Amino acid sequence: MSDRRAAIVEDSVPRTLVSLAVPLVAQNVVRVAQQVVDTFWLGRLGETAVAAVGLTIPLLGLLFALLVTPFVGTQILVSQRVGAENDTGALRLVVHGVGLALALGAIVGGGVAAVSRPLVELVGAGPDVAPAAAVYLGVVALGLPLAGASDALEAGFVGRGDSRASLYINVATVAVNVLLDPLFIFGGGPIPGMGIRGAALATVAGYAAGLALALALAVGPRMGLSWRHVTPARSDLRALLSVGAPITGRQVVSQSVRVLLVGIVALAGGAAGLAAYTVGARVASVAVLPSRGLAQAAQSMVGQNVGADRPDRAVRTTRVGVGIAAAALALLGVVQWLVPGPVARLFVPDISGDGLALTVQYLRILAYGYPAIGAVDLMLAGFNGAGRTRTSFVADLLKYWAVRLPVAALALPAAASVSVFGVAVVPGLDLGTPVVFWAVTGSNVAAAVGVAAYYVRAVRGGLFADGVDPHEADGDDDAATPTD
Repeated sequence: MSDRRAAIVEDSVPRTLVSLAVPLVAQNVVRVAQQVVDTFWLGRLGETAVAAVGLTIPLLGLLFALLVTPFVGTQILVSQRVGAENDTGALRLVVHGVGLALALGAIVGGGVAAVSRPLVELVGAGPDVAPAAAVYLGVVALGLPLAGASDALEAGFVGRGDSRASLYINVATVAVNVLLDPLFIFGGGPIPGMGIRGAALATVAGYAAGLALALALAVGPRMGLSWRHVTPARSDLRALLSVGAPITGRQVVSQSVRVLLVGIVALAGGAAGLAAYTVGARVASVAVLPSRGLAQAAQSMVGQNVGADRPDRAVRTTRVGVGIAAAALALLGVVQWLVPGPVARLFVPDISGDGLALTVQYLRILAYGYPAIGAVDLMLAGFNGAGRTRTSFVADLLKYWAVRLPVAALALPAAASVSVFGVAVVPGLDLGTPVVFWAVTGSNVAAAVGVAAYYVRAVRGGLFADGVDPHEADGDDDAATPTD
């Protein structure tokens, strides 16, 4: 533990940042691979099964957004306490994070499982898809406590600078899911084929495997968690909620606008526009993996350096991270701009006609904003590492609701509009689907400019100079709640 802390607060910033980020990027790639494998096996059940699971994606995205509070809160607060050499307080925080995740997962998961059928019908499931979608959503929802607890332990490792443990946990989760998918879906030996219910059970089994490995690593020498760290402290719970809740709000803000954008694209561009938007979203989700991994690593590095009273290294970590992320995504953007057709066919081999033309256009427009995405990810990681997670929430609120959605709505037919509580707030001007594409890239660039301006001001105002209360560093159980 002391070796990792020494590297984070003393060694070369670029080398340490990249070494922490590589396992996190790798685990994100593993998760993408899991989605591909799941789709492969579900495709063998037929189009209805794929559609049913696809319909649950936005709902599950919102559910997991609620579990972000213990995940992000644990990572940031653990990193700050480790940096302040308060290892006992850091381990106690991990216990509180796991407890909060279990409670939230049980409440949310149990509630969703009880009303899974009305929920999928609410988002548009027809009578042919609704039964399967409800089964999948209900079973996976019951696994949320396992997933949340595993994520909280994973966040504890990342906060301590042990990103390899996080990779191992994710590999175990995905490996069990992938191995059990065909067995539970189609059956084998004494296990009967369970179809889409089997796919959901395989996912939950993966959560259980990840949690089992996370617990084994946590009570072992990698973390040293024990019963003496199970000491309830209201201050720890308040700190988790204060730091983590804004990131949950951030996730809800982004997910809700994405759902609305799908509806706008469907109205403005029909099937071809929707295909282009879907392919672009999938490509972008892969392209941003490097910056998301770097951001998570930078968050822990900044937190530890804030705790160690090294604001100079926190600033340098953020600056180096912005440079690496922006450069990496710019390179990916150049490739995407040069060969958009092959990139589109890599995801949808049979795409052609208007769908292909719009997809090529969208992929090129997206590429212009890639460096901005990388820069924003790392600057917000700097704010998060300092405990100022509300900045991330406000940044995304403005990016999605003040820029992206209003501009995208201009693509709607003249007779349509975006309404809030029945009041039309953005009229449609029938400007066409490309307006939605430019709304996405434009909002990314606008966010980069706005966040950069605020970041410079915040650093001058001492952003990284006062992130941890001194009593926290001494191991006081009544740790103060970080403020924004």
